Amino acid sequence: MSSQKLKNRWLIAASAVGIHISIGSVYAYSVMTNPVKDVFEVEGSVIKWAFKIAILLLGLSAAFLGRWVEKVGPRISGTTAGIFYGVGILGSGLAVQLESLWLFYLCYGVIGGIGLGLGYITPVSTLVKWFPDKRGLATGMAIMGFGFAALIFGPVMAKLFETVGISNAFYILGVIYMVLILSSARYIERPPLGYAPKGYQEGEGKIIKEDLTNITANESLKSPRFYYIWIMMFINIACGIAIISAASPMMQEKLDYTPMQAAAIVGFIGVFNGLGRITWSSLSDYLGRANTFIIFFAFQILAFYFLPKIGIESVFLIILFTVITMYGGGFAMLPAFLGDLFGTKQLGAIHGMVLAAWGLAGVIGTTIYDIVKEQTGSLDTTLLIFAGLFIVALIISIMMKISITKSEKLKEQELSIATLL
Repeated sequence: MSSQKLKNRWLIAASAVGIHISIGSVYAYSVMTNPVKDVFEVEGSVIKWAFKIAILLLGLSAAFLGRWVEKVGPRISGTTAGIFYGVGILGSGLAVQLESLWLFYLCYGVIGGIGLGLGYITPVSTLVKWFPDKRGLATGMAIMGFGFAALIFGPVMAKLFETVGISNAFYILGVIYMVLILSSARYIERPPLGYAPKGYQEGEGKIIKEDLTNITANESLKSPRFYYIWIMMFINIACGIAIISAASPMMQEKLDYTPMQAAAIVGFIGVFNGLGRITWSSLSDYLGRANTFIIFFAFQILAFYFLPKIGIESVFLIILFTVITMYGGGFAMLPAFLGDLFGTKQLGAIHGMVLAAWGLAGVIGTTIYDIVKEQTGSLDTTLLIFAGLFIVALIISIMMKISITKSEKLKEQELSIATLL
């Protein structure tokens, strides 16, 4: 092991949270929709395209820059993420000041979206390497920051819009995000080669479960498991993000909430999104990643089928918030699951390729919702379509479980033969 002074892995995790809590402010986008649309004098759906572009660029930049992130390391890629995201938010302020909608799309959607993608994948593969014994917990902590960000920055945004004006609010937020991300990126780094946490080092007794394989990003593309998990994530994200974006009108339609009542409940979505990330990812260390996804999809088939039929407020909200925890939990488990399946050799690159599903799902999920709602005038059909998609996801997750079980048995047999020899 290297003679360099070993950094505290929990502070590495805190640095990862610092990056994710900054870029996760994108989930508070709904707070800025009305103020910004009034500036440009357009419908809210027009302003939402900046969010859709940002999520699309998140997925694409994560997919295409994942190998670069692995090559240069978390400090350089984290710094680059801070510059892109900060400049994107600052540029959005300029776009508002100049009343240029296309500049807003460019800055928030494209430039900010690239910063989102880089910032999202930068700390994750590093954390998996620092926490080989607690992969789910570690990635859950970081990605929890992404989920909780809306709860923190939503009220901050609203207050700034009210007190200093919209463009000035973007300038202030841009500086805050840039400082947070750049400061976090200065501390985060990969562990030394051969690192193992205390208690798991050679001769200390505890054993870390071996990954199924340890392969490159290109090699992972030859495995059916890559496509299984890609489709699983696509469906979980498409349905989840559509429900998040439609939460307020859905509660107004199904529970007869006023817009103010619905807005108050929407604030809790960030809480359950964040709690789901740390809770489910930690549980997956014990339940198994594939088993946890099977639970997700089985529950959500029933949830989306029965939600249109439920008029009892408490039951409706419990089901809705549970779905939100599973949406967040899927994100948090993903890096740990990929590490289990493909090892850590090029985990950042593989994670980036799977996150392309997020970019596409962010556009397709909300578009399905908008089209079906417009054609039918009701949420019921949309929810039933999502229930059907979860049936597909459940079947694929069971195929994944069978594939993993076969590989584990084969490895055990090979180990037994090697021991006998």
